[in-house]
Amino acid sequence: MLLLGVAGIFFFRAPASSAPSLPAAPAAVVGSDGGEGEDALPDEAPSATAKTREQKRFDRYDKDRDDSVTREEYLVSRRKAFAKLDTNSDGRLTFEEWVVKTSTKFAGADNDKSGALTRAEFVTTAPKRKAKKPACACKPAETSED
Repeated sequence: MLLLGVAGIFFFRAPASSAPSLPAAPAAVVGSDGGEGEDALPDEAPSATAKTREQKRFDRYDKDRDDSVTREEYLVSRRKAFAKLDTNSDGRLTFEEWVVKTSTKFAGADNDKSGALTRAEFVTTAPKRKAKKPACACKPAETSED
């Protein structure tokens, strides 16, 4: 019985294959000369050259497109972030300026103005995540409601 119980656990925990099955490849078009016609499909689908994550990151920093990132180009994003935090534009970042976003978020979540967040209030401070884009522009599979 123990062996049957363990086998049942493995059987029910096995992941189900949710990948859609692909249709069969169409037959090649046969021309009048018995060979493949001009409309025959290639053996491989053409693909665009995919840039790596690091190539894309490099391109974002290389503003003048000279295939080198200068110190100034490298620091542009940091300067913009610093300028957003330096609310009085004095070139110095105080602790209060540095924590303004967090303090604002806390104050907005503290609905009862008690100076402490309850569990329900704390939940509202969770970062908003962007939805991941699908890997392809495929039509989503339709689901049937039973």
